[in-house]
Amino acid sequence: MSERALIRRAQAGDAVAFTDLVCLHQRGLLALAIRLTGNDADGEEALQDALIIAFRRLSTFRGEARFSTWLYRITVNAALARRKRARRRAMPSLEEFLPQFNAAGRHKRIDVDLTGAATIEGRVSRRELRARLLAALARLPERYRAAVVLSDLQELPSREAAAILGIDAAALRQRVHRARLMLRGYLDTVAGRPR
Repeated sequence: MSERALIRRAQAGDAVAFTDLVCLHQRGLLALAIRLTGNDADGEEALQDALIIAFRRLSTFRGEARFSTWLYRITVNAALARRKRARRRAMPSLEEFLPQFNAAGRHKRIDVDLTGAATIEGRVSRRELRARLLAALARLPERYRAAVVLSDLQELPSREAAAILGIDAAALRQRVHRARLMLRGYLDTVAGRPR
């Protein structure tokens, strides 16, 4: 059965058709929710929240965007809402790792306190660097985190990722660029490379 037929049946109240629709997109939605919330348990709960919302609002889906875009948008919102609720301690933002320039337009060297950063002679293993990248991703401001997760990790086309976030493609590219700069600055510092 086609996705459109499943949507029509689900909108008419067929719960099995809705389950079939969810199965088509579940893997990508779960990966997105986990990446946005920062852990499996919160990601799974966020996806449950999103699917409940989607089921309740299914009648509002008009087909102006792809169904997957509509589901992704709901999942992004549910994951970010759960992340806000679950935040127990404030994490410092990575914005301090954006490049800064002096009056002459040259990069300024910035010393950032990374108290607690475990490095071995200023270098970190690939596994530790991956763990630090995931931790850094969790510290990105939400607007940048959602953009980089959709674009770089979910590998969605720019137009679709922008539609999910409700922004235009240029704004998405700007957010992804700034997120990459923050992540690179943080990881350079952790790896002991001068900035």
